[in-house]
Amino acid sequence: MTDLSLPLAPAAPAAPHSASGEAVPIRDLDGVAPPARPSRRWVPKRVVATPAAYDHAHGNRIMALVEAQGIEVERLRGNRLTGLRGESERETYARAKSTLAIVVSPPSRRRLQPIAPSADWRFDLAEGCPAHCQYCYLAGSLSGPPVTRVYADLDDILAGLADYVGRGTITSRRQARRDEGTTFEASCYTDPLALEHLTGSWRRAVEHFGAWDAPVQLRWTTKFDDVGGFVGLAHHGRTRVRLSVNCHPVADRVEGGTSRLPDRIAALRRLARDGYPVGLTIAPIIAVPDWRTHYGELLDSVAEAVRDVPGLDLTAELITHRFTPGSKEVLLGWYPRTKLEMDESTRSRKHGKFGAVKYVYPPETMAELRTWFHDEIADRLPACRVLYWT
Repeated sequence: MTDLSLPLAPAAPAAPHSASGEAVPIRDLDGVAPPARPSRRWVPKRVVATPAAYDHAHGNRIMALVEAQGIEVERLRGNRLTGLRGESERETYARAKSTLAIVVSPPSRRRLQPIAPSADWRFDLAEGCPAHCQYCYLAGSLSGPPVTRVYADLDDILAGLADYVGRGTITSRRQARRDEGTTFEASCYTDPLALEHLTGSWRRAVEHFGAWDAPVQLRWTTKFDDVGGFVGLAHHGRTRVRLSVNCHPVADRVEGGTSRLPDRIAALRRLARDGYPVGLTIAPIIAVPDWRTHYGELLDSVAEAVRDVPGLDLTAELITHRFTPGSKEVLLGWYPRTKLEMDESTRSRKHGKFGAVKYVYPPETMAELRTWFHDEIADRLPACRVLYWT
């Protein structure tokens, strides 16, 4: 079992617990008022914009939003990002993680790719994330220093989505999920709510899909709770927001810089009460000591939060922890003192679609986890539909 006893990355304050050590249930969530504490918002130390970003209306909107918050925007001489490398890997990581770059998306990002098992298509409004999760999904996936890039050409990106309607294979054609229409995933390489206060990009995407009279759905997931700007939008049920959640030993100790777990669950409730289809992304599922108790408390907290939401449309996506040799190397460079278990000898070696090696839980552990989650979600959250397990 994985020992996550020591928080080693910048971490959010621990969630409230009772004297017995059990998580305090969420209460007093009626209405749509925000949590008592302000939502956690990232403030970049450096914001740069490429010359090409100035040629796009949304790029200028982003710059205006940033400057309105008292942050200076530095105009670069060329369209390459510079000044991110430090004298060590840790210094490079720190510089990149504190930098926001306003750029134009590369042509490859405009050619949409399938994103099984989540959605028909993946499209990107940004790349990179300012959080400090020690299992970061982006490690090994993106090249270069982990700077956060936001795309100035939002209007062109959204306009190009129409060509892909009805052409997917995950929800467009599968009977079990055909009610979702053609689905577009917008959070593969970033966390939308970590950046929304600086860009306004996902609010505009929600409005775009809300006005799109077609069988389509926008999807994104987040570990943050700053959902106030989305309440009251004319989303018309065409955006499913999923909150990425985990049990306390994971959420409190290896998801640095994110919103507290109770605040994420409160955000889920707030969006559901505003008529959004919502979801849980329980990821990565980690076999920590006494994992049944910890994940049971998570499911009970969600059940309490949504028990009286009218017309609740709730899904769950269940993703177990895995890593590749490349991602492990990057993560140990970023978090050299991490206690996150990445021991190849305790894992099963798998090969991806293109031959890439990844390490997952052995079959017996995977079967035990899968059976438990499917049974307990059915029992504790009977209105919740499990979309997939991986």
